[in-house]
Amino acid sequence: MLCGSLMAGVMIGPAGPTWWRVPLALLDKLPLIDINSGVTTSEWLIVWQVRTPRVVLAALVGAMLSASGASYQGVFRNPLVDPYLLGVAAGAGLGATFVFTINRAGTSDWLVDPLPLAAFMGGLLAVFVTYVVGTAFGGDRSSTTLVLAGVAVTSLATALQTFMLQRNTDVVRQVYSWILGRLSTATWDDVRLVFPYVVISTTALLLHRRLLDVLRVGDEEASALGTNVRRVRLVVVVAATLGTAAAVAVSGLIGFVGIIVPHAVRLICGTSYRAVLPMSILVGAAFLILADIPGRILDNPAETPIGVVTAFLGAPFFLLLLRTRQVAR
Repeated sequence: MLCGSLMAGVMIGPAGPTWWRVPLALLDKLPLIDINSGVTTSEWLIVWQVRTPRVVLAALVGAMLSASGASYQGVFRNPLVDPYLLGVAAGAGLGATFVFTINRAGTSDWLVDPLPLAAFMGGLLAVFVTYVVGTAFGGDRSSTTLVLAGVAVTSLATALQTFMLQRNTDVVRQVYSWILGRLSTATWDDVRLVFPYVVISTTALLLHRRLLDVLRVGDEEASALGTNVRRVRLVVVVAATLGTAAAVAVSGLIGFVGIIVPHAVRLICGTSYRAVLPMSILVGAAFLILADIPGRILDNPAETPIGVVTAFLGAPFFLLLLRTRQVAR
């Protein structure tokens, strides 16, 4: 599924060579193979410099959001939470809004693009405040207070963002374009920026997948089995948040991926996180690549934001999930 989606993402686009010529052009670039693909140099640049980094970035972001969603659902023992639970989205949105309001002329003349940096730092700061407030009470209530603190921090960050937008109405369009998610501006620099965070975060989460299975029995039972529940929760939350903040910084806010994919994987592979986490990474990457394709061609020459597509698919799935859980009870 992942290989097929990667190929489909590279082949389909509003500009560039005919879709069936792209595999021939890829083969033509291999050593000792000479195929007359009929793809011109300018068309190949569209494939390699426009489509390919977009597909790779979508795979990285989809994998990270899916793995974070599955990990959050395991560590909080709640199947309906998503990667933005602790305020990452609101903090990143506030950071991006700040950049748009203070630099209306654009960021092309900056040595380092401040937009992903501000979104990344805003997301991390929001989660840091959430964790400090949520763990201040300690004890067995830490899981519940973390969620409640995340709701409070999200509301505060959203209020500050709304206040800034009201005072700077000329940047509303830019901010909402970022909030709805965007992969159309993806470059190889974005891929290089997010890749180390995705690798480190997903590796840490995969190393804790067996412990997430232990946490399913409850904190007291897991402690009785020799698991340091507080340490596991801290490592998983930090790793998932770090990866999510990095993904959001380069792609904007893309909702429902962290809910759709883990639950779809559970329907296929069961509920053990030894299978759910690695499969969520693969299926999440494939899902976001495929979800990005309609956005390219539905409103040609304009583009439909990727967040709109995932919400269109995710909202009915979320309602169906709630309905199924209610019937099961």
